[in-house]
Amino acid sequence: MLDKLKKRRTQYALGKTLPLSEDKVDALIREAIRQSPSSFNSQSSRAVILFGKESDKFWSITREALRAIVPAADFEATSKKIDSFAAGAGTVLFFEDQEPIKALQEKFALYADNFPIWSHHSAGMAQLAVWTALADVGIGASLQHYTPLVDAEVAKTWNLPASWKLIAQMPFGSNEAGFPEKSFIDDAVRFRTHR
Repeated sequence: MLDKLKKRRTQYALGKTLPLSEDKVDALIREAIRQSPSSFNSQSSRAVILFGKESDKFWSITREALRAIVPAADFEATSKKIDSFAAGAGTVLFFEDQEPIKALQEKFALYADNFPIWSHHSAGMAQLAVWTALADVGIGASLQHYTPLVDAEVAKTWNLPASWKLIAQMPFGSNEAGFPEKSFIDDAVRFRTHR
């Protein structure tokens, strides 16, 4: 498992070539999310998996939403960043469904305030599972957050339930560049072990 986690790196230089068919990539993403843990087995994570023109459509929505708020003098750099995400083969949109979370809040009132927090834990685990699974088959990815800027247009474009809350976006595709050596902070800062 650690070998697979070590393969997971942020890739901004994406291409459209995939080592697997779109159907196999789709199945891989679904299974990674299906196997991810969730509090009280709520299974609140949801995903919209976009390939090709549908993925391009998402990044076009994002670009136009950013155009409305980014100063014109800075927009070229912003647009180039969006281009790098759109250069990939696809994008996973990660959501958390608020319905099972609300149901758990009602059923277990003592923990009601914690369920939204635990939902974000579940979302993070699903994102890591997908990212690691993609990396393991040689597909590059990164994790982006354009929420809530694009939420309404995404829900409208893909006709999504109102209870689906957008959490993150993961553009993916071929690795078009290598990875620099990863640095780590000192263990003494990060860890404490008591025996």
